[in-house]
Amino acid sequence: MTALYNNIIFGPVRSRRLGLSLGVNLLPIESKLCSFNCIYCECGWNEDHPGKRRFNAREDVSAMLDATLARMVADGTPPDVITFAGNGEPTMHPDFEKIIDDTIALRDKHCPAAKVSVLSNATQIHREDVRRALLRVDNNILKLDSAFDETVQLVNKPQGSYSVARTVELLKAFNGELIVQTMFLRGEYLGKRVDNTTTEEVEAWLKLIAEIKPKQVMVYSLDRDTPCQTLEKVEKDELRGIADRVEALGITCSVA
Repeated sequence: MTALYNNIIFGPVRSRRLGLSLGVNLLPIESKLCSFNCIYCECGWNEDHPGKRRFNAREDVSAMLDATLARMVADGTPPDVITFAGNGEPTMHPDFEKIIDDTIALRDKHCPAAKVSVLSNATQIHREDVRRALLRVDNNILKLDSAFDETVQLVNKPQGSYSVARTVELLKAFNGELIVQTMFLRGEYLGKRVDNTTTEEVEAWLKLIAEIKPKQVMVYSLDRDTPCQTLEKVEKDELRGIADRVEALGITCSVA
């Protein structure tokens, strides 16, 4: 069963990729707000969570994060990472850059060893303020699930205009200071076959990874409930094979 995050600060949880992760949700508590509508999203379909479309206020985020970090440090369990995720796309928040500045200051105050990470679908990286903010965090983890627009339309269901070519050009502008994250999966959706693990898909994706030259790539598959019930998880050994091909390009690749 898919579910929303019910607070501004959530966790900490033990992340497969990031360690002990304290989550920050900039999106509405009672609804979902995202520029994608991914068929694998653990929060469910956008249309199933209309609710109030209000971003969480910068002041509330800062106050709650300040109090939570102070408590975790006092308890002797500081987070390994502060992760922006939640009920949709965090970089859509109009005060995203200022919130990142607040978060870095709070991290430095309470637990300077912790990393700041952002999980993003990369739909807002055309905005200069978003790019600046992403370049300030330790881990800007940006999604690229396929090299083909047709597959992106099927799997990620962009809610506005989206072009793989345009996105890749914007990712290249990070000059390697980014992490690319890709969900690999198989199954069916609306009577169409879904599979971004085919030879054609993987080879085209690898070509784009070679162009983007990220400092790291993260490949993963399904681990939680999805709104589309006809999807299949890709097993670790197959993901490892894809990761080996990334590493052959001279780029570190993790499997989760």
